[in-house]
Amino acid sequence: MIPYPEIDPVAVSLGPIQIHWYGLCYLAGIAAGWWLAARRSALPWSPVRREQVDDLVFYVALGVVLGGRFGYILFYGWEKLLADPAWALRVWEGGMSFHGGFLGVMFAMWLYGRSQRIPFWRIMDYIAPFVPIGLGLGRLGNFIGQELWGRATEVPWAMVFPADPLGLARHPSQLYQFALEGVFMFTVLMIFSARPRPLYAVSGLFSLLYGCVRFAVEFVREPDAHITELAFGWMTRGQVLSAPMIALGVALLVIAYRGAQEQPRAAAGRAE
Repeated sequence: MIPYPEIDPVAVSLGPIQIHWYGLCYLAGIAAGWWLAARRSALPWSPVRREQVDDLVFYVALGVVLGGRFGYILFYGWEKLLADPAWALRVWEGGMSFHGGFLGVMFAMWLYGRSQRIPFWRIMDYIAPFVPIGLGLGRLGNFIGQELWGRATEVPWAMVFPADPLGLARHPSQLYQFALEGVFMFTVLMIFSARPRPLYAVSGLFSLLYGCVRFAVEFVREPDAHITELAFGWMTRGQVLSAPMIALGVALLVIAYRGAQEQPRAAAGRAE
């Protein structure tokens, strides 16, 4: 086994106020995404001008937080909500869902696109390469906070998380997701989107990659204790939610390359 590097999940304590690493990871992901979005806004085929980036990032952040929370309640915490409706407001107790955040960001980008007169899928193609930064840093926050760990295993790199009441050697699945959802997806998407691609292509690749990566990691990730139902006797809730993303990704890529129309290269292609 590899010893778990115990890190206090609270980064800063200011009297009764505690700032957790998980929250700082979210902020760092948003800041890094904002910086990259600002840089890429200078590209001739960018649908977003530099002065529009700040509002874009604000909409994305709202979509992530609100969608992530409501998605967790809908997909994973319905029983908790029925037993204690006030729990929905106690966000400091944890409970965020990527799939909910994904839907929240899509809705936020639809609203933003309407306000700026930018086609929805052009914005989605634009922001998709930056999303893995937040995903990867969020998984590091999960690792530091000793949550969402993996299933029991005997692999040489297994870890015993001190917060685990069973004291089992487990897959450090948060680190698997950091490497795959964060480093791997960011590298592939940034390279792929470095030149104009057909409309829908970047969004399609993001959806396909995330769906496949999450589906695979779910085999070694411990499901939430209160979720015992398995679809078809073996599929976890995360796999059920990721399967549509795989289908969406394939569909978008087929549509993109069947039309094979690249993003506009000229600045005149931007929304004015």
